[in-house]
This record gives sequence, structure tokens and C-alpha cells, in this order.
Amino acid sequence: MTACLLCSPPTSSPSSCPSHLLLSSLPSSNLLPNSSSCRRIPAQRNGIRCNLSEQFKVANGAAASVSGLRTDPSFSSFLGLRNSQASINKIEDTRIRIVSGTANPSLAQEIACYMGLELGKIKIKRFADGEIYVQLQESVRGCDVYLVQPTCPPANENLMELLIMIDACRRASAKTITAVIPYFGYARADRKTQGRESIAAKLVANLITEAGANRVLACDLHSGQSMGYFDIPVDHVYGQPVILDYLASKTICSGDLVVVSPDVGGVARARAFAKKLSDAPLAIVDKRRQGHNVAEVMNLIGDVRGKVAVMVDDMIDTAGELH
Repeated sequence: MTACLLCSPPTSSPSSCPSHLLLSSLPSSNLLPNSSSCRRIPAQRNGIRCNLSEQFKVANGAAASVSGLRTDPSFSSFLGLRNSQASINKIEDTRIRIVSGTANPSLAQEIACYMGLELGKIKIKRFADGEIYVQLQESVRGCDVYLVQPTCPPANENLMELLIMIDACRRASAKTITAVIPYFGYARADRKTQGRESIAAKLVANLITEAGANRVLACDLHSGQSMGYFDIPVDHVYGQPVILDYLASKTICSGDLVVVSPDVGGVARARAFAKKLSDAPLAIVDKRRQGHNVAEVMNLIGDVRGKVAVMVDDMIDTAGELH
């Protein structure tokens, strides 16, 4: 009796096996290679050998599995764990670091929350003699670091702290260092109005550049010419859109608004602001300065009676113009 070895289990009747009938209908020359062209391939010693002598088993149309190939469940779970861990590391291993100084940590925290990041870990303390100590508590190698540090009062303390933070990031091999300075101190000293005066804005720009900053982001500089004092790129952003949205939320009639410039030097700034408010009228305060932080209002050019006055200025130091 002839048995068909293509069936599982082997059948005693080859005529009832579909696979046997299909193979028997083909010429034998297509099934068996020429014996003269066949050669034996020696097996490698001490190598991995697969037991392919067992027959393939197919159940319910499922794909055939080779019993000689071992499938370990722990290996597949290891691959899945590794892939998931790689995706987690890709999310957490961002190359952006937002680091805050002591000038305004709440602002830096709000920026980090908006970006979906955590504040960089940094240690800042002062010695008994007033010296500033800065140490980064995490690696910033190859990262784009943004240092949020306005030079608000005390201006000298915060400025020196910013310089030391920049130096610490540079020595920690940061890829780029951007100094985010919402309030840029010494910006008013951007020119010489009298003899033997210093141009402190240029000096501060040189200090930030030499400390190692690659870029500066400032908000509403005292004058646009301060950007030219830096030998590195400067991004000058404006807070005007935020104020405009706030005024729009108050639903004030455009005819009741008047934009006031606190001095003659701020007329261009106030005029640009008035155009965004449906071309509101403009008023100008003519004042005289008797000394630093001492101003005397001489005249008011324009009509402000019975209207909502919006005074636009680049900085408020003593708020003497509001009295």
C-alpha cells in the first residue's frame, strides 16, 4: 500500500489527497533538479541549525509554522518593551531647556507650562559677601538653552546673575544659549546727551555677548537702535497685541479713546498704537526733566476731556507722568 507523505496524517490513498494529485499532474523534470547540477552543502560546525525535517502543519488555513524555529515569548516581550521605552525616551529627551534665574521665576514657570516642559534644574545662591554662585543641576550638553532673566530691580544683581548663568551653560557644552530678557536694563543709556557720558546699553550688550550668549530675546526695547549694539542676533518682540486684546475685551467705543504719549520721543510709538485702535486720536505730554527721575509737565497737546486715556510708554520707573 502506498501512503502520501504530504498529508497529515499520511493517507493510504494518494488519489484522495489534493496535494498529491496536483504534484502528480506536473512533469517530474519540474519537481526534481538535475542530479548532475546538485551538490551537497556542508553544514557549519558549532553553528545554529534549524530542524526542518519535520513536516509543515497547516490548520484551518492558518500560516504554516516551522517547529525547528524556536519562538521565545520573553524575546517578543523584550522587543515590545524596548520599542515602548524608545518612544518614551524620544518624548522626554527633548533638546530644549528653559532655565530661570531669581528675577522672575513665576514668569519662567508660566513659559515652561505653555511649552509643555519642565523648568531646568539650577542652583543659585549668594555668599556672605554678595557673590553669586550658579550651578546647573542637570546636563545641557548639546541642548538649546533659554535663560529667562529680566534685569529688573535690583538691576545690577540680576544682570550679573544672568552673565554667570550664561557662562555656566557655555562651560556645560550647551549647543545654543538664548538670553530671554523681558526687561532690558540700561537701555535708556543708548546715546550721549551730554559730554563725558557713557553708553551703558552698548556695554551691557558686549557683556552678554562675551559671556557666551548666541541670541537675545528682548521685549519693547527703549529704542530700536539698541539692537544694533549686539554682535549676535536679537529678537525684538512687542507686548502690543496683548494690550490690544485687553482693550478690545473692555468694549470701549472708539470715539471715547485717546492715546497719550508721555513725551515727544514716544510719539511714533503712540501713533502706531493709535492706528491699531481704529485710528484713535493722539495726545502728547510736553514735559521737562530737571534731573534723573524728576519730570515736570509743562503742556498737554490734544483733547482728553471726558475720554478714556491710554498712555503708552516703554518703561515705568517712578510713574511721575501719571500724577
